Amino acid sequence: MTIHKTRGILYRVAKYLGDIQAISSANPEKVAKRVGRRMTGKVTGKAMRKLFK
Repeated sequence: MTIHKTRGILYRVAKYLGDIQAISSANPEKVAKRVGRRMTGKVTGKAMRKLFK
């Protein structure tokens, strides 16, 4: 396993742990903020991919 793959796995795990932490806080504002930021990130990523393709 390369460092690149290991780093990717660690980032993915950290992302999911952040989701779990927001949900376990039982604060709907934190969950909504997290969902909104994830959606914004996905849209921005797709736009950047198309822009620099």
